[in-house]
Amino acid sequence: MDSLLGLRSSRVSTLDALRDTSASAGVQMAGIVGFALLTALGAQFRLYLWEVPFTLQTLAVYGSGLYLGWRNGLLAQALYLVLGLFLPVYAGEGFGPAYLFGAVSAGYLLAYPLSSALVGFLSGRLTGLTGTIVSMVAGSIVLFTLGVLWLHYVAEHTTWFESIDKGWLRFAPVDMAKILGVALLYQGSRALTRKD
Repeated sequence: MDSLLGLRSSRVSTLDALRDTSASAGVQMAGIVGFALLTALGAQFRLYLWEVPFTLQTLAVYGSGLYLGWRNGLLAQALYLVLGLFLPVYAGEGFGPAYLFGAVSAGYLLAYPLSSALVGFLSGRLTGLTGTIVSMVAGSIVLFTLGVLWLHYVAEHTTWFESIDKGWLRFAPVDMAKILGVALLYQGSRALTRKD
């Protein structure tokens, strides 16, 4: 079905130029830096109820893939991880290599570039609203799979169910709400900047 609500849409938007690797270096760099900073900002809104906090970071992770495409989305999230080696931009209380590779939530952080890249890759082919949602759900699966695997071993949970519960199930409803919100924002902004 070739419509806005389907997997694919024939509508072209001026925002699609951000995803194009032939865009000017300045435009691409602004997008990469901007989404890295949005991810850092999202980390500052955190709520700890157990080992892994609720944050707003995934809004920027998914958004970077949608708006920037797979390559620049990956670069934006990689830049965020590099910033965290030197500055306190992660959701936890620390920064630097010891925090990045030692925190119980490090699996999620390390999954950010992969998640964004997958969202960007799929959303370049699945351009309708449903396709956008499918793209982000796939990115979410990558993010939570790596996050739960890391959490299980670092937190030394006694069962896999505990890790799945604390690392994914408790986040799933909120993550789905984020996915729907970002999908509507993305498709709405594409509709507003549509080329006729």
